[in-house]
Amino acid sequence: MKQKIKSIVEINDNIPSRYFAFFIQALILISIVTFSVETIPDLKPETKFILHAIELFCVIVFTAEYVLRIYVADSKPRFIFSFFGIIDLLAILPFYLSFGLDLRSLRALRFLRLFRILKLVRYNRAMNEFTRAIKSAKEQIFLFLFITLILIYFSAVGIYYFEHEAQPEHFSSIFESLWWAIITLTTVGYGDVYPITVGGKVFTFFILMIGLGIVAIPTGIISSALTKSVDKKDTESN
Repeated sequence: MKQKIKSIVEINDNIPSRYFAFFIQALILISIVTFSVETIPDLKPETKFILHAIELFCVIVFTAEYVLRIYVADSKPRFIFSFFGIIDLLAILPFYLSFGLDLRSLRALRFLRLFRILKLVRYNRAMNEFTRAIKSAKEQIFLFLFITLILIYFSAVGIYYFEHEAQPEHFSSIFESLWWAIITLTTVGYGDVYPITVGGKVFTFFILMIGLGIVAIPTGIISSALTKSVDKKDTESN
């Protein structure tokens, strides 16, 4: 019985598994749509009842799926604390935690229902390839993030010394300068904080050049990892 359930619940090339996957994907999309509809003001009581009934049905199915995945897992703790295990838990947790809480807490918990859309990753082959690529390049990505944090701090310190005296209201401290550093390095540039001194403008030019590289580097890392993942899969299939 356990092996039969496992062959259905986990992604396989048999018909019951495919039907189960399509059913779960459909419920995820329905749940996301109802979540969006709930935000429409002045809904009729009948509509709210229908939306609540749909939500209840989805939660029951997702809960049963979560329990079954734990039951068929070779290592239960490993599944529970895995990426998909945590996502499956977050998909149902807001519903159960909402009992006995006031409306303000309920609103905050409802946001967590958006994690259900991440459940679709399990059933999408392209997303699975992307996930494997991220895992294979995690060391390079962590190194890149570490260097980026250093550059953000360096940028905040630099602009602070250039602009502090000219704009004390915007660059009163290094911590206040971090906002400028983040939006400049990411090349977002909202325009609410900008340098007015010559030194600050020159410094900003170099930071913007570095920022263009910061946007491009992770793209290259992930693209390379995806290429290697696809090549490895093709080699194994041949």
